[in-house]
Amino acid sequence: MALDGAFLSKLLEEISQTALDARVDRIFQPGREEIIFVLRWKGGSGKLLLSANADSARIQFTQASFENPKTPPMFCMFLRKHLGSARLVEIRQISMDRIVHLGFETLNELGDLVRITVAVEIMGRHSNIIVVDQTGRIMESIKHVDEEMSAVRQVLPGMQYHLPPMQDKLSLVGATPDEMIARMDKGRDVELSKVLMDTVMGISPIVARELAHYVNRGEHTQYSQLGQGERDRLRFGLGQLAKAVTGEGAPTLVLDLSGKPKDFSFIEIHQYGRAMMTRGCDGYCALLDTFYSERDLVDRMRQRSNDMLRLLINATDRITRKVATQKEELMQSTQRETLRRYGDLLHANLYQMKKGQSVVRVENFFEEGMPEIAIALDPALTPSQNAQRYYNEYRKADTAEKKLRELIAQGEQELVYLDSVFDALTRARTEAELNAIRSELGEQGYLRSAPAKNQKQRPGNKSRKQPKEEKLPPMKYISTDGFTILCGRNNVQNDRLTLKESRNYDIWFHTQKIPGSHTVVIADGKPVPNTTLEQAAIIAAYNSKARESTRVAVDYTIIKNVKKPNGAKPGMVIYDNYETAIVTPDEQLVNSLRAL
Repeated sequence: MALDGAFLSKLLEEISQTALDARVDRIFQPGREEIIFVLRWKGGSGKLLLSANADSARIQFTQASFENPKTPPMFCMFLRKHLGSARLVEIRQISMDRIVHLGFETLNELGDLVRITVAVEIMGRHSNIIVVDQTGRIMESIKHVDEEMSAVRQVLPGMQYHLPPMQDKLSLVGATPDEMIARMDKGRDVELSKVLMDTVMGISPIVARELAHYVNRGEHTQYSQLGQGERDRLRFGLGQLAKAVTGEGAPTLVLDLSGKPKDFSFIEIHQYGRAMMTRGCDGYCALLDTFYSERDLVDRMRQRSNDMLRLLINATDRITRKVATQKEELMQSTQRETLRRYGDLLHANLYQMKKGQSVVRVENFFEEGMPEIAIALDPALTPSQNAQRYYNEYRKADTAEKKLRELIAQGEQELVYLDSVFDALTRARTEAELNAIRSELGEQGYLRSAPAKNQKQRPGNKSRKQPKEEKLPPMKYISTDGFTILCGRNNVQNDRLTLKESRNYDIWFHTQKIPGSHTVVIADGKPVPNTTLEQAAIIAAYNSKARESTRVAVDYTIIKNVKKPNGAKPGMVIYDNYETAIVTPDEQLVNSLRAL
């Protein structure tokens, strides 16, 4: 991962300048594997984030906003009990590894001053946050690791804390370039960046590739093929890396050509040429905020919406299978005309049939040349009853076809609705938005509404009326021409915005045949310029399932032309007399138009 030991050392330098001797003011746990220490010092305060998430494990000061759960998790309550008002007296990195020990001084229950260490282990899926007392015993951890999970190292309360097994590598700042090269000479004969990863502790793949890019001038070369010139550049490059760690460094963000963060480092990056862009940052914490903020938000929302995601996936799978079965039955029912013809043929040949026959061969006068065909009979029925049996099966198939077409249409509409809910769920960014979607699913019968906790209904007593859920306002944007653009957050809000809160000549936008938010330009009786129309179409495309696409078709028309069919699911409407704009979602433009 890009957050290597060298980057971590620079990051801790930055944190130490502010956080040392600060006091813990508050503690929160916004995500399952994230902790926020709100630290206060003379003249200021800051949020120190500790994350043990496999994809984004780290420690940093953050400016991001977090929505905390209403009920703090047990680990958060434990930290509040033992580290509330504690003083941060030490920030220590173990060698050049990705392990940080935060030393806190606090008073225990007897009023004695004790030292508690919070170990932040940044090790991919093995990342953890472990609280250790002054005797070296584990008090608690954000992840428990038992023998079934790891035979090498268990992490459980009451056990002695031991450091993870160290890698057999040389420290970037503890060894000389010559020592590192001597170790490389004894290692694998593979591409230089891989040799560097095998040998040097504290560097990530991007740093190893950058050094190899410098040594080989952009070529991919086996280690054994390095000439004396390349070995001299390698020796010099390793020395410069060590200086970057002990010196100022250069916090650098790597972005793709669309501007999305892809990687980061503590040195300048040149290996990508024109395939990527790079941008310097004011600090290491600010760099991590930029890189991880959106990813962390999505991950937290995914954790909190897991129940709804599972429900939607299961419901979609169930309805998809049901519709497939109904379509298969429909194909069979389309053969009903054959049943009617068999009945006619039997009725015309009653004179040559008798009870007890299992088959009869008759001339098929429905086809040219009247070929002879065999028709199966029920031996227990009379000839007339056999003919009537085929007529009855024909009528059943005819009725089934009409009903099946209706059921298939309903199933396909329900799949479209569930897809729209899934889209809204993936774009939800706050607990309030998740609650609104959960409420919608409850009203539609997909979720059972559970009674409030600790609330019992006694016979003869009326239940206390629950407070009404506050309506969530639609997202608001202001176009560069000064027009207000509103965008629904979920299906219920889409209905309210389009059918109740907008006026006849406001302009309505929606992605063509793609789930997304209803978007409305408030015209206020004024002509809407093309710039605003284009910006509203981009907002509609961005707030849809097509957010990551290009050239998205967005239909728009006046509100007067938008109708809701009777019995339609929330957010489902029909419209006519519309025009279509082709736009590409632009996150930067959408964010710039967002009204605070």
